[in-house]
Amino acid sequence: MNHLQKLRTTYILRWVASNCFQNHIRSSETLFRLIGSIYFVQNPRLYRTKKIVKPDNDAYCDVSSGGDVSKVPIATREAQAALLEYLHSTRNLQFLDAEHMSKNSPYFLEKILNKVGNDNEENIGRAITRFFRYHPVNEFEPFFESLGLKPCEYSHFLPRDLIFLNDDDLLLENYHVLCNYGFARKKIGMIYKEATEVFRYDFGVLRSKLQAFEKLGLSQSFVRKVIVRNPKFLVGDVNLEFIKVLEILKIMGIEFSWIGEHSTEQSTFNWRTMFSFLSFCSKIGCSEEQLRILIRQHPEILLEDSGNMALSLVGFLLKFGTSMNEICLMFQQFPQIKLGEFFTNLRQCVVFLNEIEMEAKEIGNIVRTHPVLLGTCALKKTSSLLTILKVGKKRLCAIILENPQEMKKWVMGCRLKPLPRLQLKEEESDTLKAEFLLEVGFEENSKQFETALKDLRTRARDLRERFDLIVEAGLERKDVCDMVRVAPLILKQKKEVLKTKIDYFVNDLGYPISSLKPFPQYLMYNMKTVKCRLSMYNWLKDRKLVEPTLALSTIITCSDKLFVIRYVNRHPGGHQFWQSLKNSD
Repeated sequence: MNHLQKLRTTYILRWVASNCFQNHIRSSETLFRLIGSIYFVQNPRLYRTKKIVKPDNDAYCDVSSGGDVSKVPIATREAQAALLEYLHSTRNLQFLDAEHMSKNSPYFLEKILNKVGNDNEENIGRAITRFFRYHPVNEFEPFFESLGLKPCEYSHFLPRDLIFLNDDDLLLENYHVLCNYGFARKKIGMIYKEATEVFRYDFGVLRSKLQAFEKLGLSQSFVRKVIVRNPKFLVGDVNLEFIKVLEILKIMGIEFSWIGEHSTEQSTFNWRTMFSFLSFCSKIGCSEEQLRILIRQHPEILLEDSGNMALSLVGFLLKFGTSMNEICLMFQQFPQIKLGEFFTNLRQCVVFLNEIEMEAKEIGNIVRTHPVLLGTCALKKTSSLLTILKVGKKRLCAIILENPQEMKKWVMGCRLKPLPRLQLKEEESDTLKAEFLLEVGFEENSKQFETALKDLRTRARDLRERFDLIVEAGLERKDVCDMVRVAPLILKQKKEVLKTKIDYFVNDLGYPISSLKPFPQYLMYNMKTVKCRLSMYNWLKDRKLVEPTLALSTIITCSDKLFVIRYVNRHPGGHQFWQSLKNSD
């Protein structure tokens, strides 16, 4: 019978110990009224718990914010409960203040637990209570930490001559004013960090400042958003630019609460920049009605980066010579698109026009006359457009200059087809190319003539310019004609490429220009291939592993596989040197 009675007593004590804490979490204030400090003194515990760990996001979750009690280590819960009892019952802090501090100061609790020691977790609550009784703590530490500040952030805020919060009545007064106004306690720390002087205001000063904002027609929620993002707003007199922005919006018929409706706590407010943008719009000729419609339809113009994005857009347009009237017209026609996206598209279009080598003057004309078009076109990459459309840069420029609206068809997400081939003008027709080939010495209607006519898909004027370039390099016209008949595709390359290859042949390799006559195909090979093979040949020649007088054609015309077999394999280190040549720029 005695044994059963002991088991029953043990079970009841265990149930009471567990249930009391859970009820304390749900309604701490009610529990205090019912049991006072009995829980903290007796704290019965009849089972082992896990070893205490260092504070982290899970171990020190904020139970008051809806955190899961089961995730908080038992030693931590007891430390929180002991700190709550100490701050509320012993130090007479308001219950809500004490509760928030006890549940949102993990670093402070860790320090206390380390001092008390956690070898015997069954009595850790009692040990902490005893520690607080004989060792008064600096209450400013858990206070600042519960406001969202880390120890490294609040250490220099700790007063030198105070350790009890109740001794700093101005701090608590202003803290309670902000709490009663609806500020989240964990965000008050940022206000303290950036505007400490606010917490030194005399009684009633901070409340009157907040009420002054409400008298301007601002809602409490909007005031909170503004102050959290810019705590300095509470310092000194009401911001002058803020008042000016407020007046301009009122004149336009826009209530200031409109800004609060279209902003979040992440929004930033630079009233000076906002005022600059609104003043600029007035200077360029936008009427109050036009500006009101613009801001209502596109709030981001004013609110995105406080109007700084819009001013950057205006500055970008001014660089291209856009007039004030054209900028005003652009804002009036502004599309349903975010300002940042519009600005990004506009800049990317300018980059695209530059990449297809459009003249700077022509780019400026398009930017001035079609800013809305450019701002709404998220174009594909330049290389992709040239490949898919199967056009050259010159033709693409001509298409855009003739009708800029064609760019709408080239935006991301649109399926593109190659553009139809243009009907060449008379001076660029196949007839003129045929005349040129006949002048060079091709036999009319021969297989060689037809092949050259088909392969040289370029204008007759360009063919003549490239032909003349080779002649001007120092060759006789007759010799160049012979070279073209042997290798007509040498005229398929641009003048700049031909000039580079000839310069390398004469100046770097040291060959006389006349050496091109028996081997015109040199001009058709890639410069990288030529340089690698000749470097490899010279490397072998220095080691006397190849004949020193091999013809250039012998070295270049063979395939890569055959070149490796014939030359690279002649030296044990040949492959390593060959790979280094191929990997070099």
